[in-house]
Amino acid sequence: MATLIDGKGLANRLQEELAEKVAQMKEEHAIVPGLVVILVGDDPASQVYVGNKERSALAAGFKSEVVRVPDTISQEELLALISKYNVDASYHGILVQLPLPKHIDEEAVLLAISPEKDVDGFHPMNMGRLWSGHPVMVPCTPAGIMAMVEAYGVELAGKRAVVIGRSNIVGKPMAQLLMDKNATVTIAHSRTQNLPELARSADILVVAIGQAKFVTKEFVKEGAVVIDVGMNRDDNGKLCGDVDFDEVEPLASLITPVPGGVGPMTITMLLEQTYQAAMRTVNI
Repeated sequence: MATLIDGKGLANRLQEELAEKVAQMKEEHAIVPGLVVILVGDDPASQVYVGNKERSALAAGFKSEVVRVPDTISQEELLALISKYNVDASYHGILVQLPLPKHIDEEAVLLAISPEKDVDGFHPMNMGRLWSGHPVMVPCTPAGIMAMVEAYGVELAGKRAVVIGRSNIVGKPMAQLLMDKNATVTIAHSRTQNLPELARSADILVVAIGQAKFVTKEFVKEGAVVIDVGMNRDDNGKLCGDVDFDEVEPLASLITPVPGGVGPMTITMLLEQTYQAAMRTVNI
């Protein structure tokens, strides 16, 4: 039976520590970390996620603002809004909540955010820093996974890791962060041949493929660490991950639940990177 990785509990502890660091920053430097989230439209899932970000930021002592704009906003208007916050020194982190309406070029929006304020880590400059081995801003979900793995004492050096999913948000940066810790990494995806066999070779299996209960016991070797990034709903409307938890949990040594696993750590890393961005302004 696997040990559950309590992402929610770890996130709470880290956010309490962050609140103490923010209080110290205010006292020593008179600086309050500022985070602005721009939400385009009224996608229900985005509304919930942005609300969680705002509550966590305020609880940690941040200056937090959510700018809600209609999905009819033009690309030019959205870029102008981003430009406004790029030059506002009271904000150290800018996040544009995805997805965006079809008439807006997502790449143009990500490019418009100053790399120094890109706390989501999606700007090509920050991606390049990550791939060159000099990360500054890192996509928050992979960063959160690395923090969980470290907190639970998982040894990565020399281990075999398989990442199922090749997105720029999770799969690719996850692979690089694991390689930085000297794991041997394979990126797989829905079209990978003999995927269950490949996955069974993994000491650490990270699943971010976006399909409910895609990974079954046939994908997991005994004793593997299983990280489930998915957030789906099953046929009964219940939240579930990309991993069939009931099948896989008896085989794994460590496993993340859904919910309560990776999700809370994503928000924690967003706040941590905003704090670090504010600290860099102190050191200039």
